[in-house]
Amino acid sequence: MFALFLENQTLLVINGGVLLAVIMLSQLCRQDRTTDRMLFGGITAVLLLVYLIWRATQTLPEFHMDFASVWAHVFFAFECMTLAYTLISIVVMSRTSNHSPDADAGEAALRRAQQVPRVDIFIATYNEGLDILEKTIVSALAIDYPDFRVWVLDDTRRDWLKAFCERVGAHYATRPDNTHAKAGNLNNGLRLSAESGGAPHILVLDADFAPHRNILLRTVGLFNDPKVGLVQTPQFYYNADPIQYNLRATECWVDEQRAFFDVMQPAKDAWGSAFCIGTSFVVRRDLLELIGGFPTGTVTEDIHLTYRLLPHGYITRWLNERLSVGLSAEGLPEYISQRSRWGLGTIQVALTADGPLRGRGYTFVQRLHYVHGLLHWLSRPFTLMLLAGPLLYWYFDVPTLYGEPLQFLAYGVPALVAYWAYSIWITGQRALPIFTEVTQIVAAMAVTASLVSAMFKPFGRPFKVTNKGLDRSKVVIHGKFAALYAGLAGLSALGLGHALLADPDSQGLAFNTVWTGIALMLYLASLLVCVELPRPRKEERFPYRARAMLRVGERELQVTTTDLSCNGVAVTTPLAAMMPVDAEGAVWLAPTGWVPCRIVRRKDQLLGLALHADMAARHRLIRTLFTDPAHNIARQGRPRLAISRFMRRALMG
Repeated sequence: MFALFLENQTLLVINGGVLLAVIMLSQLCRQDRTTDRMLFGGITAVLLLVYLIWRATQTLPEFHMDFASVWAHVFFAFECMTLAYTLISIVVMSRTSNHSPDADAGEAALRRAQQVPRVDIFIATYNEGLDILEKTIVSALAIDYPDFRVWVLDDTRRDWLKAFCERVGAHYATRPDNTHAKAGNLNNGLRLSAESGGAPHILVLDADFAPHRNILLRTVGLFNDPKVGLVQTPQFYYNADPIQYNLRATECWVDEQRAFFDVMQPAKDAWGSAFCIGTSFVVRRDLLELIGGFPTGTVTEDIHLTYRLLPHGYITRWLNERLSVGLSAEGLPEYISQRSRWGLGTIQVALTADGPLRGRGYTFVQRLHYVHGLLHWLSRPFTLMLLAGPLLYWYFDVPTLYGEPLQFLAYGVPALVAYWAYSIWITGQRALPIFTEVTQIVAAMAVTASLVSAMFKPFGRPFKVTNKGLDRSKVVIHGKFAALYAGLAGLSALGLGHALLADPDSQGLAFNTVWTGIALMLYLASLLVCVELPRPRKEERFPYRARAMLRVGERELQVTTTDLSCNGVAVTTPLAAMMPVDAEGAVWLAPTGWVPCRIVRRKDQLLGLALHADMAARHRLIRTLFTDPAHNIARQGRPRLAISRFMRRALMG
């Protein structure tokens, strides 16, 4: 018999041994060593497979056409899908890549060259305001590269934007309609730029992504490798996403995509299967012409572009360097909508005739990598099923997992502990239980709805632009989501309480009690995310420490800046008490010279100044802050502080 009835002491030894082993592996193994990745990943995979065998052989009821039996088997099917994604991930992440040395060589060659390849920079915009677009356009015009043109591709046909482009020296392009959304807009730019001597390389930027000064010097040289058709850089953000911000973890927890950009994509690159993510990438014009332009027909033209190039033998090169910064989804609805679109687009690309599942010219590894990405979205319903399991047990006496609870301690807990430890280690603390799960829960229902809808109508849906720059100055409660998580939490607590009073000796009580306890924590975190806290500042602040001068009336003080944005600066001075709030004056900053200002806040030795910069000074501020910005959002997780902030948020609101 596969499963043994184990004594409690033996279970403690097994679980204690696994815990000790993963702690040792976490401390002794290094992520940059392939052998260590394979060792830690291999041990985790073995424990997951042992758990899967136990689940398949010991925990499933006989199949009957009744709800309890169907539920148990459907749950297991989605669990297998999720485990398949996890196991493939472990294999994928056994490798990694680092192309910075190649970028160094390419940059050196470009700096020596008398002539460099021209680059057309496409900034695709739909409805973004000037406060967002200005940062991207001004930063693009400030790129350190000898030969480039900036094209603002406006799909909203705005005269004021055309006038702004003429004023700053950018090309403006528009079209009479919005056919094929972003891909159609890019193709229009491709056509118009070709008519005026199209550049051999194209840098694509979303409207809210400001490039660093060296983005072209770091990327263009990588095309010396003839098999490279596209060079993609990661997305970094200068604002907190709704999970970070509403759980008060901006300074101690990374954004939800950080592990994907920093760990998964370099791993996929090592296998030759990294893919385009829609912004901050450079692509060869001749290859776009070869495939008929930016792909249309799906809502994710980015990954579709990579998979149109692969059959022709051209890969996407992942350069894992911070070469642009942009706006993350600021609100929960936008966050959810964005992920639903990504899931739908992944399915659409899979279903296209020339896609990685049906098309010709793909290798087995390339197809497997696409299936891996597809499994990520197809397994999202499992998140909802995990939350539903305890409720079905408490209210309908329908178990999800049949078997001895002690056996789960022998097979399930070691696998779970190893997986959590491996995830934290391989991602460099960019993944953390509770936080990672919440990012999946808040979008799981919308993604699941998109998947179900895609079964009947996968194509023909409009492209939805993620709204940016909306008013975030007030508390916003997303009532439907909040009511859902509050209701689930209440039902779970009531069901647990009733079971504890009515049948404290029930066989499945202990197992489902622990399961419910974890679910309650996730419900609470998800509920807190649904209560969006106000973001009083219109502009995000960046750390900026430098000498400055403050002039108010006849008094002039030497001050030190602590942070800076395009419309404000914080300074410290021992004489802060002498400066009246609301006083008008001017501040001298090295990047701008004298700028009119008003004192809006005073606390101890700190003064908050609102800047009244004219366009020239504002553009100098943009070039200072966005062409080589300091990090103002957490780059690496600090789990203990993140959990502390979460608990404080839960207790104090």
